[in-house]
Amino acid sequence: MPTYKYTARDQEGKSVDGRISADNEAMIVAELRKRDLIILSIAEEKESVFKKSSTKPKATKKVKPEDLVIFTRQFATMVDAGIPILQSLEALSEQTANPNFKAALVTIREDIQTGSSLSDAFEKHSKIFDQLYVNMIRVGESGGMLTDILERVASYLEKSERLRQKVQGALIYPAVVVSMAAMITVGLLVKVVPTFAQIYSSLGQKLPAMTQMLIDFSNLLQHDLLFLVAGGFAIVFLFNWYKKTPAGHIQVDTLLLRMPVFGELICKVSVSRFCRTFSTLSQSGVPILESLDIVGRTCGNRVIEILVDDIKTSVKEGNSIADPLSKSTIFPLMVTRMIAIGEKSGQLDKMLSKVAEFYDEQVDVAVEGLTKLIEPLIIGFLGIVVGFIVIALFMPILNMTSAMK
Repeated sequence: MPTYKYTARDQEGKSVDGRISADNEAMIVAELRKRDLIILSIAEEKESVFKKSSTKPKATKKVKPEDLVIFTRQFATMVDAGIPILQSLEALSEQTANPNFKAALVTIREDIQTGSSLSDAFEKHSKIFDQLYVNMIRVGESGGMLTDILERVASYLEKSERLRQKVQGALIYPAVVVSMAAMITVGLLVKVVPTFAQIYSSLGQKLPAMTQMLIDFSNLLQHDLLFLVAGGFAIVFLFNWYKKTPAGHIQVDTLLLRMPVFGELICKVSVSRFCRTFSTLSQSGVPILESLDIVGRTCGNRVIEILVDDIKTSVKEGNSIADPLSKSTIFPLMVTRMIAIGEKSGQLDKMLSKVAEFYDEQVDVAVEGLTKLIEPLIIGFLGIVVGFIVIALFMPILNMTSAMK
């Protein structure tokens, strides 16, 4: 009967090493599960399953959200099937196509082999695994419910990614149309307008104000295009610099929430993200103050982050979460009342989950309405621009024809 050497963690997160003799590895897994141990690795004592690499590749870049979603879902499935964590990470690292993600998984596996916990190993790669991810894994390790936590994380990431893609998809169409319109307009101003300008110049006739303005703008594009491009880059650079300042960040995020067309959509996305993140952390057993800290840092809007700080202060003083929310103009009255009811009934996580689902549907409706609204606006804008160019170009010809008559 072969002897197997195993490494696991108990309910308190302490490392446990030992040896068990059994006919096969499945019997070892069953035995360790009876002891409520989280299996890290199992190997026959004579032959090691893993080979340590001489160098540890480091991951310094982010990975795509969809890659992280797939990894988390597969990792949860493998752990639930009883496959040791180290073997799961080895298999996932081998099938990962992203070289940066592969390097991170290899490093994580080697850190665990040297005695590090799963959450600590993940925490070293903060650009891939954010605070929410790491803290939930830590709760899963300490509470002996790693599989359930991984499933929740995977579901959270899937819903968040689906929401992001919906909003991004709604913005792609207008961005492409506006870009094409801008290129066509520039082409007309640089190629077509100069031809008419030469004709009118040879006639020596005084041009209408519209035509003269169009020709002046065309000359500006032809002779000072590099300065205009440089000025555009300078404006973008200064805007990004100002946005990174504390006052600028607050002002820009405030303006985004108050935008006429997109502000409502951004607000609904922010409310949905807040409720889903808070609900996921609460269901997983993360302490409320720690949950609020993570929610504030992952909400993506400085105005909401300040609001979350007010909520933390309210909770520390023994007050409710709903009080600061009711004073805010971001969260609708319906949301604050549902959160208040959830606090009183002890079902805050369920209420937050329902609000998140409701606002996901609201985002769908808003995206569809936004797409229907933007299309005629863009067509109308293009009609005005092209119409102005055509009228300005042909107005001198019409004036000459009228004078000849």
